[in-house]
Formats: sequence, C-alpha cells, structure tokens
Amino acid sequence: MLLQGKIAIITGAASARGIGRATAATFAQHGARVVIFDLDESAARDAAASLGEGHLGLAANVADEAQVKQAVARVIEHFGRIDVLINNAGITQPLKTLDIRPGDYDKVLDVSLRGTLQMSQAVIPLMREQKAGSIVCMSSVSAQRGGGIFGGPHYSAAKAGVLGLAKAMARELGPDNVRVNSIAPGLIHTDITGGLMQDERRHAIIDGIPLGRLGAAQDVANAALFLASDLSSYLTGITLDVNGGMLIH
Repeated sequence: MLLQGKIAIITGAASARGIGRATAATFAQHGARVVIFDLDESAARDAAASLGEGHLGLAANVADEAQVKQAVARVIEHFGRIDVLINNAGITQPLKTLDIRPGDYDKVLDVSLRGTLQMSQAVIPLMREQKAGSIVCMSSVSAQRGGGIFGGPHYSAAKAGVLGLAKAMARELGPDNVRVNSIAPGLIHTDITGGLMQDERRHAIIDGIPLGRLGAAQDVANAALFLASDLSSYLTGITLDVNGGMLIH
C-alpha cells in the first residue's frame, strides 16, 4: 500500500481506458483517496464511484483558472490536504505546421501547458504548508523526438513546455519538500490511439520499439505510482520515459 492515506488529484481521468483512469485505479488499490477532475461532472463522479468508497469526482476545466481554484478548494474542504497531483489532462490534434490555426494552438496549449501550470499553482500553497507533496506532469515522447505519431507540432511544443515547467518548479519547490517530476509516455494503446491505427501501421510502429509492443495505460500508471510514492523520495526534476525503447537517449 504505497499511498496509504494519501489524497491524490488526477486530471482528465474519466475516460474508461485512458491513462488517467488506470492511474486512478492503481492509486486507489494502493490506499489513496482519489479525486478525479474532468470536464464532465457526471463522468467524473461515475469514475470515482467505480474505484470504491471514499473517492471524489469533480468537474473542472484545467484551462479555466476560476474552475481550477474552485475545484481544488472543494478538495481541501473535503479532505483537508492534498498529497499528490497528477497533471494528466491533455488533448492532441494531428495537424501539420501550416495547418495550425490560432484556435488550434490555443486549445492544445491551454489544456496541456496552461492547465498544468494552473493546477500546480492551486495545490502548491497547501503542499508548501504541509512541507510535502508530489506533482507529476504528463509530457510525451513527441516533446523529445520532435513530433509523435499523431500529434502536431503544437502538441510537441506544449509537451516540451511541460518538461521545462516541471523542471523549473522542481528547482523552486525543492526546499519545501515538494517534488515535481515528469513522465514521457511513448505510444500508449488507449481509446484515442486505438481508433487511429490500421493493423499495417501498428506493425510498422511496433517494429521500431525494442520491447516489441505498444504501451498499456497500466505501464504509465505504474510509473506515476512510483513518482507519487515515497519510493521516489529523492527524485525531483526528472523525466521518466515510458516508451518501450522507442526513444533511447
């Protein structure tokens, strides 16, 4: 029970077969009280209920500062503390550079990057007061290799921004015993990616992965569990690659 008694917020965790949901289930199995943030309040509540008793589902658009502050205040009112934040919410768009319009850029950057900043800002004061906390930011292999399989350049830019933001926060918050780390998943089989790949394309991608398979949401959830728990108590500012060897650097 690596997270016994811990309170963990996970954003974008209502999708049944997504990374956030797998992380929520894993955290609950290890004793955490999980708070799921999602755009759809009923979906967030259903997802929280599926974890068992004592978990919470709230509506919050991570790109909306007021909604973030209100939702985090409700968590503090309900549980009295926040030990872990998983900045998982994000969106992608398969666009080429010249096809990216201002609205596309704003949509992707607002959720993945601004959302990560605003969620972190909302929990940092309490974590500082507690002199303890773990923030995990979800980046992507696309930030490291200059483009992914599906995401456009603006997605790579957003996820690269997440890496820089997390490292800067780690440096700033270390003296308060608040750790900030990132996960950079490779190609993970979820509802989003599953519908975009033909068998032929899947085999071509797998041929470039040394471990010979696509990642599972559980693979990323396990990495998040490690970074959220005291097993990683001397780690901050790192990027943990979960890509099967797709990128070795």
